[in-house]
Amino acid sequence: MQSQIVFILKIILLSGIISALIKYVAPYLAIAPTSLNAAIAILVPPIVLGSLLLWRDRLSE
Repeated sequence: MQSQIVFILKIILLSGIISALIKYVAPYLAIAPTSLNAAIAILVPPIVLGSLLLWRDRLSE
């Protein structure tokens, strides 16, 4: 039970840090609103997640 609470607290802390970065740092980044940048923003997260899951699957074999 204790490890589950620690895990949830870590997720909440990480989520808060990411939210603060998006709110306070992201407006200062000069990213042009192009279709290429939109495609990158949409495609990179699933590719990274898929790569991590594939890597994890390879390690478990």
